Amino acid sequence: MTTASGTVLIVEDEESIADVLAIALRYHRFEVMTAGTVREALTLVERTLPHARTGSRGGTPIDAALLDVMLPDGDGRALGRELRERRPDLALVFLTARDSPAEIVGALGFGDDYITKPFNIDEVIARVTAVLRRTRPADVLPQRPPLRYGDLELDETTYSVHRAGRTVELTPTEYALLRFLVRNGGRIVPKEQLLRHVWQYEHTPPESTVVETYISYLRRKLDTLGPPVITTRRGVGYGLA
Repeated sequence: MTTASGTVLIVEDEESIADVLAIALRYHRFEVMTAGTVREALTLVERTLPHARTGSRGGTPIDAALLDVMLPDGDGRALGRELRERRPDLALVFLTARDSPAEIVGALGFGDDYITKPFNIDEVIARVTAVLRRTRPADVLPQRPPLRYGDLELDETTYSVHRAGRTVELTPTEYALLRFLVRNGGRIVPKEQLLRHVWQYEHTPPESTVVETYISYLRRKLDTLGPPVITTRRGVGYGLA
């Protein structure tokens, strides 16, 4: 059984945004709870807290909260303060369309990070992971053995990549794509399978070039450290040399 990277509470009233965030976080091994209002969020958090009178342990503790600043029944920053009072160790990341310096400074006065809309989903995953790395003890993060293929090494705990002993800086999506190729060894993986497992596409958009784009990103970063490692089977898919 795969160990979860942590539990994230998403508080976002736009269902489409909440769904995208939830899918991406679950793919990266996070447990996810969602709420569309301040009231729903407080109810979820209350269920995770130990009960003072009965002594019950409560539910799965929340490690981080992604909070929209503008919610139907209140302000996400006020919600953040309330959550911090109940859970002082909770990591807070704010999502908002407001990007003035005063707004950012005010939120960062008690929060851990601040992301403006529209956002890049890779950036959100990377920032949540980084915030948890700062706020949780190192021994809380799951320890997994590295993946290796040739001179490539993928650290499954820190999500870092090395080639020939040198660090390769990858985005979360680049990492997910490379990891899937490594796990398939030298086999050619069809483009449709990559779209399904890395991008969670149930039905392949015929015009999609996202796989080709990210393969080119990986080649640009990996091929500077050694011979070409990604092979192309035209009309089929991609694999590792």
